[in-house]
Amino acid sequence: METEANNHSPFDALPEACIAHIISFTTPQDACRLSLVSKIFRSAAASDTVWERFVPSDYGSLVSQSPSSTSLLASSSKKNLYFTLSDNPIIIDDGKKSFQLDRRSGKKCYMLASGDLSIIWGDTPVYWEWKPLPESRFESVAELLHVCWLEIRGKISTRMLSSKTHYTAFLVFKLVDVCWLGKRPTEVSVGILGGHSSTEIVCLDPNMEHDRRFLGLQCPRERNDGWLEIKMGEFFNLGEEDEDEQVEMSVLETRGGDWKNGLVVEGIEVRPKEDN
Repeated sequence: METEANNHSPFDALPEACIAHIISFTTPQDACRLSLVSKIFRSAAASDTVWERFVPSDYGSLVSQSPSSTSLLASSSKKNLYFTLSDNPIIIDDGKKSFQLDRRSGKKCYMLASGDLSIIWGDTPVYWEWKPLPESRFESVAELLHVCWLEIRGKISTRMLSSKTHYTAFLVFKLVDVCWLGKRPTEVSVGILGGHSSTEIVCLDPNMEHDRRFLGLQCPRERNDGWLEIKMGEFFNLGEEDEDEQVEMSVLETRGGDWKNGLVVEGIEVRPKEDN
């Protein structure tokens, strides 16, 4: 395999600014690959000309909502800003949401905190407890204490999301050591309010996946941050400038009448589908 020193490209004769302009029309993943071509490509691929196109055009207004906005906006380069926003979600909207970039594509990702969701009986202390957890990105999470009617809903505007992008929504949660979510599976759905929606039946408790009542159902998987997540559904955001639609996401188990406890909800995350 040729080393960088022996791997000369005909593009090396172009001015660095011209190479940077060309790379800016690729993707973040491509820019990182092209930085291996030669020294001039490495320098061009790291330039603000390239990474300015990869961060969202409204990144300033998003970052300004974060308590760490000063240090983020003072970042030494747009490339550093990009990877900071992809590796470290920032809290926005007065603590109701988090924002970050998909590391591979640069598309927008959001998590709606449990406090930004509509939780039936969520304001009744005997049914739900709101408490801080050190492993959560938000100030507090919602722990289910005792309900027979589980109903959680969230909404997000399509204008907040990246255009022409397939998105997937996930419920992000934990289970306490002793929990009971009933004898029936849970219904999750995602769709444009007033339009098409998709519904799935899932099992929220991974300890129940071998129960014959839950065989074949989707079960949660553990995330890198230690939380569990389960896919709620997908949607495509066309992102037309004159449209502002609402994506509605829901988690329901209201038919069984079983009393439930032990579900700890961090929020609902909306992020680009992995094959975008």
